[in-house]
Amino acid sequence: MAKVPKRPSPRGQQDGPVVDLARRLGVLLGELGLSEIEASVGQIRVRLQRGGVQTAAAVPAPAPVVASVEHPTAPAPAVADSASGVTIEAPMVGTFYRASSPTAEPYVSVGDLVKEGQILCIIEAMKLMNEIESKVAGRIVKVLVENAHPVEFGQPLFLIDPAR
Repeated sequence: MAKVPKRPSPRGQQDGPVVDLARRLGVLLGELGLSEIEASVGQIRVRLQRGGVQTAAAVPAPAPVVASVEHPTAPAPAVADSASGVTIEAPMVGTFYRASSPTAEPYVSVGDLVKEGQILCIIEAMKLMNEIESKVAGRIVKVLVENAHPVEFGQPLFLIDPAR
């Protein structure tokens, strides 16, 4: 990540932690080619979005909510029912990986039976590897994302035919 130097504000003062965090996130937004990014540091939460009405928003977040809801090691993939099965969606923006390493076998393939709680893939977000688990038992009908490709929040990853 490129280091963003602190710049004096128009009044000659150093920028505060909100502006500093926003600048650092802006650099990441450009480097990773993302359309939106959000981060929390202590009580400060900043969200940047390209092409939207909001460009930056800083909101003090209560510490217990941030710790319990946005804990990066316990992602909760969204599950949506469709006519042909259950869609497992990306719970975050990141890079989708089908296996734990480039030489390892994929966690699951089309046709595999999976149990509820079984690891389906990994999404790497800001150098953290987040294991995505199945929320239903059933058979993998389709893998909707190519290995090592970026995914957006809510993007469908897998289609699962639930066990009856």
